[in-house]
Amino acid sequence: MAAVQGGMGDADIKTDIKTEPSADGFGNNNANDGRVLSASPGSSSSTGSNKQTAPVTPEDQQTLLAVLQFLKKNKLTESVEILRREAGLPENSLDPKANESAGAGSGGAAGIVDLEGGDASSLLSRVTGSSSAGAQAPTKVAEDQPDVSVVLSAYSQQGDPTLYKVYYRDLKKFIETVLDCHRAELSQVFYPLFVHMYLELVYNNHESEAKAFFEKFSGDQECYYEEDLRILSGLTKKEHMRGNETLLDFRTSKFVLRISRDSYQLLKRHLQERQNNQIWNIIQEHLYIDIFDGMPRSKSQIDAMSGSLAGEAKREANKTKVYYGLLKEPEIELPLDDEDEEAENEEGKPKKKKPKKDSVGSKSKKQDPNAPSQNRIPLPELKDSDKLDKIMYMKEATKRIRLGPDNLPSVCFYTFLNAYQGLTAVDLTDDSSLIAGGFADSTVRVWSVTPKKLRKVKSAADLNLIDKESDDVLERIMDEKTASESKIMYGHSGPVYGISFSPDRNYLLSSSEDGTVRLWSLLTFTCLVAYKGHNYPVWDTQFSPYGYYFVSGGHDRVARLWATDHYQPLRIFSGHLADITCTRFHPNSNYVATGSSDRTIRLWDVLSGNCVRIFTGHKGPIHSLAFSPNGKFLASGATDGRVLLWDIGHGLMVGELKGHTDTIYSLRFSRDGEILASGSMDNTVRLWDAMKAFDDLETDDFTAATGHIHLQDNSQELLLGTYTTKSTPVIHLHFTRRNLLLAAGAFNP
Repeated sequence: MAAVQGGMGDADIKTDIKTEPSADGFGNNNANDGRVLSASPGSSSSTGSNKQTAPVTPEDQQTLLAVLQFLKKNKLTESVEILRREAGLPENSLDPKANESAGAGSGGAAGIVDLEGGDASSLLSRVTGSSSAGAQAPTKVAEDQPDVSVVLSAYSQQGDPTLYKVYYRDLKKFIETVLDCHRAELSQVFYPLFVHMYLELVYNNHESEAKAFFEKFSGDQECYYEEDLRILSGLTKKEHMRGNETLLDFRTSKFVLRISRDSYQLLKRHLQERQNNQIWNIIQEHLYIDIFDGMPRSKSQIDAMSGSLAGEAKREANKTKVYYGLLKEPEIELPLDDEDEEAENEEGKPKKKKPKKDSVGSKSKKQDPNAPSQNRIPLPELKDSDKLDKIMYMKEATKRIRLGPDNLPSVCFYTFLNAYQGLTAVDLTDDSSLIAGGFADSTVRVWSVTPKKLRKVKSAADLNLIDKESDDVLERIMDEKTASESKIMYGHSGPVYGISFSPDRNYLLSSSEDGTVRLWSLLTFTCLVAYKGHNYPVWDTQFSPYGYYFVSGGHDRVARLWATDHYQPLRIFSGHLADITCTRFHPNSNYVATGSSDRTIRLWDVLSGNCVRIFTGHKGPIHSLAFSPNGKFLASGATDGRVLLWDIGHGLMVGELKGHTDTIYSLRFSRDGEILASGSMDNTVRLWDAMKAFDDLETDDFTAATGHIHLQDNSQELLLGTYTTKSTPVIHLHFTRRNLLLAAGAFNP
């Protein structure tokens, strides 16, 4: 049992992550601004889909001209030209006389540019005007973030308040008497109908009827809506509705129900026969019925997919092609050094003269048909130090232990003792040489977990005295006087919630409650940049597997893609209805996964900025994500104590692992993808047979087309081992290059 000693302090331990809904409501505006400004002037779609031909309304054109005038006033001429060209406006559009004569039909695209199919250069195009565009966001409120009074006015249609209970009870009685095969599907309408009918009563000042309606029917709703109903019960007056973000989200994003055609016709016929217009109007206006042909789904199939804030994902949301394959590895020859040759000869094996290639890397020699093209997004070139690290990785990989049900990994646990500052985040470098912790007292601490101590680079004056041609120049630049087992870095002004090492171990990212993401140098142990884009706490951040890019997500319900050398985000991913609590890069770096308090997981295309997958099924906020090493699958963990497995290519849930009794804060696949490890607040690490879970899959065409899934209840068969700590919640897991499992958490006395 390895222990990491934290300094003594007064701050309480605080490992739970806040998940209150956002109070700002500007996420969508920012998303659109980001997409306009990060579009490349020369990007063109291979399918021609990025040219929008819809006529521009006078209001849109006025908004566009106002933005252009603002940019011109601030001397951002390049941004003016880009935006004017994208919008298809004539060159004299900024001339006051031309504006007077310009009509509503002066053609071109609307302000939001579709980046689908844009070329790689568009990802790194200039984002000079982002800050000024932010000032223009309110001018687009009507389009992006509906006005509160407009949103709520939909509830003003008057119905007899005393009949609401009768209508709902009649529908309930009808659904309970239909055939079993239809009952489970039609029961899905209870919750969204209940919420909208209650809100209609409250909006129209029928407080006593609303209270009676809530008390009578709230107990009939599914248990996984308990938290939402608790928030709803506090909305008892019309005035309460105005400032409630959750309510506005529920109202503006239609609740999605997936129902078979037969069940839908049954419901429609019943409501028309009874002339139940009140309920039919709500279904028409506030719900999105995703109708499919075929047999109705069973209760277990529906329960597996339901539970999110806005119902299930529409089937077409998961039909986009996703390039989940791995990029081709650069071919680096691995020469056998003398020690390895001698060791092999002693074991009686023939001496190998040819250089070895990495057994894992060799799989990637042929281009994977499901992989994106190598230059789909611009990736940093390998430096000499990166190549040396690859060689070290390949050497380690040759000594890697093949894991399986009969060969489980050893587990080494790093316990943070006396962490009174409240450990909130942990990360380990890929080579397992450094461990970093983020704390509630706003500090970031780094420890060396090898005998090699941490040293800073010498001062500029001392560096001038060094012989730069010497072979050991990299050692000479380090200052031995600064050597220590750990370093503390100060800079944040709030608890640090996310932390991530760069692949080359030269940098460390941290995200905080103060709304910033900071980039730290691990050569000088100082802050290099503070990235300011989020206005609220940033819950998580992560480096791309190739370095250079990183992603952040927070309380503003928006994820941002950054490059280390840009102070503005390159992409803004908007769509979640609540806080983004965790972020993960796909192994090929072309996609980003985000988990949210809205109980959904979204997969975003880094190039286009579009959401290409929406996964629903968790019954609580999602706190951990992990991609399988081959890029085909995603695992997610949440406060509901379940690990769900997803097939990225087909966009389907393919497994459910039950066993944990508390929030799952960490997930990690072994290096060979054979085993999935999960760490939880229930003080346990569990190991699951990932290969068996995925090998048993039978994804036929019907399942892929309808999204119907048949989950096997085989958690006990897949559970390979449970490791319990004395009293330490597990907040991070990491497999070393040789497949030893490292875990970390703060002792909770």
